[in-house]
Amino acid sequence: MDEIPPVNVSQKLSLFSDHWSPRVIAELNDYQIKVAKLCGEFVWHSHADTDEMFYCVSGSVRIELREGSVTLTSGEMYVVPKGVEHRPVADEECHVLLIEPRGVINTGDTPSDRTAPNDRWV
Repeated sequence: MDEIPPVNVSQKLSLFSDHWSPRVIAELNDYQIKVAKLCGEFVWHSHADTDEMFYCVSGSVRIELREGSVTLTSGEMYVVPKGVEHRPVADEECHVLLIEPRGVINTGDTPSDRTAPNDRWV
C-alpha cells in the first residue's frame, strides 16, 4: 500500500512569493483551502454571499472592520461574516490560510488591481 503524503502548508507557501494572490492547496466539498502571503494594506471589500475565514499561519495580520478591528497572530483565526466590509492589513509579510467556497473573488464586491485569478493551485 502506497503512503499518501499530507499537504504541507509551509512547503506550499515556499513555492510562491507574490502578495495578495491566494493559492489553492486543497478542496473540501465545494470549499477551497487557500494560502496567501499578505503585506501592506488590501482594499476595503465584502462578500455578500459567504463568510470568509482567516487563519494566521505566521506573522500578524489586522482585519479592519468599519466598527473596529481584530489582530491575528500565529495560530489564531477569525471569521468575517458575510456582507461585512473588511480590509486585511499586514505591517510586515504574514502568511494566512483561507477557507471559502470555490469561485469566491478575493476582492469581493470591489474589483481592483489586487483582484487575483481564481483556482490557482500550488
